[in-house]
Amino acid sequence: MPQGTETESRKLLGRLREALAEDSAGQARLDRVTQLVADSMQTEVCSIYLFRDSETLELCATEGLKPEAVHQTRMRVGEGLVGRIAKVGRPINAANAPAEHGFRYMPETGEEIYSSLLGVPIQRLGERLGVLVVQSKDERQYSEDEVYALEVVAMVLAEMTELGAFVGEGAALAARHQDPVMFRATVAQEGTAEGRVWLHDPRVVVTNPIADDPEGEHKRLHEAVDQLRLSVDDMLSNHDFADGEQRGVLEAYRMFANSRSWMRRMEEDIARGLSAEAAVEKEQSAARARLQAVPDAYLRERLQDLDDLSNRLLRILTGQGNQTGAEMPDNPILIARNIGPGDLLDYGRKLKGVVLEQGSVGSHAAIVARALAIPLVVHAERITTEALNGDQIIVDGEQGVVHLRPEESVAKAFRDKIAMQAQAQERYAGLRDQPAEALCGTRVSLLMNAGLMADLPSLEGSGAEGVGLFRTELQFLTRNKVPRRGDLAALYQRVIRAAKGRPVTFRTLDIGSDKVLPYMKREDEPNPALGWRAIRLGLDKPGIMRMQLQALIRAADGGPLNVMFPFIAQFDEFREARGRLLEEIERERKLGHPLPSKLQIGAMLETPSLAFAPRQFFELADFISIGGNDLKQFFFAADRENERVRRRYDTLNVSFLALIEHVVERCAETGTPVSFCGEDAGRPIEAMCFAAMGLRSLSMRPASIGPVKHLIRRVDLKEARRVIHEARDSGAQSVRPAIMDWMGRTGWAV
Repeated sequence: MPQGTETESRKLLGRLREALAEDSAGQARLDRVTQLVADSMQTEVCSIYLFRDSETLELCATEGLKPEAVHQTRMRVGEGLVGRIAKVGRPINAANAPAEHGFRYMPETGEEIYSSLLGVPIQRLGERLGVLVVQSKDERQYSEDEVYALEVVAMVLAEMTELGAFVGEGAALAARHQDPVMFRATVAQEGTAEGRVWLHDPRVVVTNPIADDPEGEHKRLHEAVDQLRLSVDDMLSNHDFADGEQRGVLEAYRMFANSRSWMRRMEEDIARGLSAEAAVEKEQSAARARLQAVPDAYLRERLQDLDDLSNRLLRILTGQGNQTGAEMPDNPILIARNIGPGDLLDYGRKLKGVVLEQGSVGSHAAIVARALAIPLVVHAERITTEALNGDQIIVDGEQGVVHLRPEESVAKAFRDKIAMQAQAQERYAGLRDQPAEALCGTRVSLLMNAGLMADLPSLEGSGAEGVGLFRTELQFLTRNKVPRRGDLAALYQRVIRAAKGRPVTFRTLDIGSDKVLPYMKREDEPNPALGWRAIRLGLDKPGIMRMQLQALIRAADGGPLNVMFPFIAQFDEFREARGRLLEEIERERKLGHPLPSKLQIGAMLETPSLAFAPRQFFELADFISIGGNDLKQFFFAADRENERVRRRYDTLNVSFLALIEHVVERCAETGTPVSFCGEDAGRPIEAMCFAAMGLRSLSMRPASIGPVKHLIRRVDLKEARRVIHEARDSGAQSVRPAIMDWMGRTGWAV
C-alpha cells in the first residue's frame, strides 16, 4: 500500500467487505483476507494468528508462509514476537525481526527468508483475539500510515469474528457464545441459583464496520457526539451535589466529551473507511489497552471515564442496550463488570443471583446482595464478553463457580443439589419456634444480620431472636448526598418497630476501604482494608457521626437502644466514641427529647489488638461482637479478596480458636456479653465449635439460622469442647478432622 493513503485504505476495506460478504466457509474467508492484505500492502507475507485457548496462539491463515504450517504452528502468549504482541496488546514494527530480542524462528513456516515484520493485536474492547502480521524479505521500517492501516484491518477482523464470519465448514474458529463455559470466581454472598443471563450493560455489536460514505458517517458521528454532550450537560445541571467531588467527576466527563483530539482520531478512522460505530470502538479499544497498562490510579479512572463515554456514544449510534425495551427473562441472573448499590437495589428481589467481573467481598454490591439474600460471586473474569442475554446460567455461591450454558449433566446435578437444599429448609422450618438448645442443656441465641427494611420480615420466618447487626451504611451508599437526620431517624424507628420487641443492634457507619460514599473524596490508599475506615473515619469526621448518633437516639423514642462501633483497634477509640454518644444523649436531654430507656454501647472486635486491650475496656463495654470476617483476615494476614490465600487458613485452626477462647474468657471475667458475627457464624460446623468454645450468641444471615439450630440441637457441646481441646493438645493444626470424625462416630454428621 503506497504510503497507506486514505484512498488506498478505503479501497482495501472495500475489498475486505466484498470478501467477507462472499458465501464461503470461515477458513476460506480468512485465507482471502490474508491475500488481500498482502497484495494491498505489497508484502510477501500476511498471516493471522488466533487464540486457541487463553494462553495459546495458532497460525490460522497465511499468504506467503508454507500452507502446511496452518493449524500446526502454535506458540504461547509471550513467546516470540507474535506472542509478545498478543501479551502486551501493542504493535511491533521491526526492520530486522530475527535480530529482535525474543525472536523465535518457526522452521515449519519457512519464514527464514523474511527480514521485516509488522504485527498488530486483533482485539475487541480489551478481549484478545489474536495477532495480524505482515512480513517482507527486504529490511524495511513500516510507515505510520501502514501501521495504522493494519490496525484498521485488525479491528475489522475483530468485529467480524464477533459476528461469526469465520465459523463454518473448515472453520478456523469455533462458534462463539455457544459452548459451555465454567468460571471460577470469589464468593461474596453464599447461595445457589439457576436462571437466564441479564446483562446490566449489554455489549454493543457493530454490524457495519466498513462504510462507503465518509461524509454521511462524519455527519452521524457529529450528531451522536452533540447528543452525548447534551446528556452530560444535563447531568451536570440536574444533579444536586453534596460537595465538589462528584461535580469534578462529571466535569472530567464533559472534558472528554468535548475532546478535540478524541474527535479528530475518530474522524481520521472514518476517512480511512470505517463506519462511525467502528471508529468509536477502535478508539475505545485503544483506551482500554492503555487503561490496563497505566499504574497511576487517577489516570486509570480518567481512562475509565473515556471508556464509559465511548459506550454511551456507541449506544446512541446503534440504539442498542437494555433501554431499547429488551425484556428481562424469567429467573434473571445479573451479569456486569461492576455495579453500584443503587442500581442493584433498583433490580431488587427480581434477581436470582449476581455475577461480577470486578467487585469485592466487602463491596457495595456485596452488602446489597446480602440484604436481598441473593447469591453473588465476583472476579468472574471475561464473563461479560462471553455471556449473552437469555443464556442459561448456574451460580454456585457455595463453591464460587459459575456454569454458563451448562451441559445437561451439570444442570441436572445442580438441580438435584438445589432440591436437597429445599428439602432441608423444609425440615428447618419446623424448628423455627424451638430454641437452639444443645443436648447438654446449653442454649445459644441465634440472631440475624440485616441492612434494609426488606430484611426484617425474615425475623419471623427464620426464627431469629433479634438483629445482631444492622448495617447502617447502605442508606449512605445509595444516595448522591448525605442523608438527612430526620430521614435516618424515621428509617431506624421503622426497623425497631418491625422487630416487634426483639433486640436490634445498630452498627454505626462502616465505610472506607472498598465502601466509599459517592459524595466523598476517595482516598487512594495502598492497603485500604488497613486504612482510613469505619471508626477511624467516624472520629475524624465528627459531623457525620454526630448526625447519625442523634438519629439513632431519636429513633429509639424512649425505648431501648443498642449501638455498636465498628473496627475498634484500641481502648481509646472506644472510649472516645462512647463519650461522643453520651454527649449526644446529654444534648438530647437538654432539648427535652425522650431518652432511651436502656442504652447499651458495644464494640466490634475485628482486630487482634483489641483482644489484648486493658481490662478497663471490657469493663466499660456493655457488649462485644467478634467481627469474624475482618478478624480472620488480620489474624492470618490473608486478604479475603485474594483467592490464593483466603481459603488457605481454616476457621477451625487451633490458633484462631484459641484467640476466640481468650476473648470469651476475658469477657467472662468482667461479665461482658460477647457474640460472634460473620460468615462463619452461619456455617453449622463452625457455629457449633464457637458455641463449644463458650460463645452463647451468634449472628448470621437469616437462611443460615435453620441449619445452625438443627445441628446445635443434636450435639453435646461439652463433648465437642473436649474433642477440640484433645485435638489442640495433640499438635493438630486444625480441629476440623477430629470434629468431623467425632460427629461421624456418634451419628451427628450434618
